[in-house]
Amino acid sequence: MEKLTRADLMSLEQYSIERKAFREKVIAHKADRKIHIGPNATLYFEDRLTMQYQIQEMLRIEKIFESAGINEELESYNPLIPDGSNWKATFMVEFSDVEERKVQLGRLIGIERHTWVQVAGFDKVYAIANEDLERETEEKTSAVHFTRFELTPIMVASAKEGASIQMGIEHPNYKHAVTLVKRRMRHS
Repeated sequence: MEKLTRADLMSLEQYSIERKAFREKVIAHKADRKIHIGPNATLYFEDRLTMQYQIQEMLRIEKIFESAGINEELESYNPLIPDGSNWKATFMVEFSDVEERKVQLGRLIGIERHTWVQVAGFDKVYAIANEDLERETEEKTSAVHFTRFELTPIMVASAKEGASIQMGIEHPNYKHAVTLVKRRMRHS
């Protein structure tokens, strides 16, 4: 998939005009890209549009308008765009109660490495996680991880043709799996 360039981004002024409509478009787009795995874990599958939105929001919030700053955001977020042989997802460990979250993050160290996807008829593909920086300590894991699932060309083709897909987590303290409704995968 094609990476984003400065030419793909709106100026801060243009984005302020188009933000509401663009945000609604992205929220609708993201709805089909969110997969809950059990009650406390969610994969948010990223693509070019979700990363464009993320960059536009960062530029807006940080009031970044100079070339160097824009290029820095592009360098940070472009690696999260799938390239055709993989699926990339933001993985969230979600507990609404702050105290429970602290306890659970201590119990779930390594959960991101136990997260998998499986196209019917093929082996499970485990996440490659946090290539940008370490997100766990000896005491706890992070609530947010960036994951990549590397698929073979035949897995990609099967998924696009409508093969059943399962996703799950096999951590000693969190075991859940889901089967996605059979449908053709959108290209990305």
